[in-house]
Parts: sequence; C-alpha cells; structure tokens
Amino acid sequence: MENVGGGSSSNNDNSGIKEQDRLLPIANVGRIMKQILPQNAKISKEAKETMQECVSEFISFVTSEASEKCRKERRKTVNGDDICWALGTLGFDDYAEPLRRYLHRFRELEADRANHERGNSPHDRDDLFHTPSTGIRQ
Repeated sequence: MENVGGGSSSNNDNSGIKEQDRLLPIANVGRIMKQILPQNAKISKEAKETMQECVSEFISFVTSEASEKCRKERRKTVNGDDICWALGTLGFDDYAEPLRRYLHRFRELEADRANHERGNSPHDRDDLFHTPSTGIRQ
C-alpha cells in the first residue's frame, strides 16, 4: 500500500516538511527506550536516531491509512477507532486488539470521570497502563 502523505526520508526533500517536524523528539524516543532496558544499560545516539526514524515512519504509515479511510467516508477527523482499523488492515493485528481494549477502557474511564465529581472517581487513570496478563506497567 502506498504511503500517501507520509513523511519518509526519500520524499522529505520534496514535501517541504522540516525534519524536526517530521520526527518525534529524540529525547522522548530515548526515554521510552530506556524504560525497557536494565537501569545500567546505555543507548547509542545512532540507536536512538534509528528508532526515531522507524517510529516516526510507522506513525505516518498507520495515520496515512486511517486518513485515507476518513477521506473515503468524507470525514475530516481521524479518531482512535480509525487508527485501530488501520493497524488491522495493515497486518498489525497484534497491536490493533490491545489498542482497541485500551481505547474501550479509556472511554469508560472518561465517562466515569464525567459522571463523578473530580477526585471522587472510583477508577484511577493508572489502570489504563496496567497489563493484567503480565502485571507490567507500560
């Protein structure tokens, strides 16, 4: 599938998009990478830059697919369901299903929050980041 409107490095010169606007901030990428590594592990600049390119391209790829769906449906707003659909369509089912569950739980918690006074909600937003099967917070 062609990446319409995505920002790959091969078409970056023609798109007029500055690299800093096309890529996620490298500090954020490095912070995410460090979370999964042992505390004493180091990450090279090259590794961070490589991951920065990969995740930025992945986001562009998935968003482009979701955007195309919205365009065909004459909608202007890409939502979480569109992203889940795009992940599944592109063969990333292993990511689509957990994201659908996350999105469902997020919406439940937002509804709870809207129905209760601030600070009195029975649910804690941290519940979103807890993976019950492993007990690992992500």
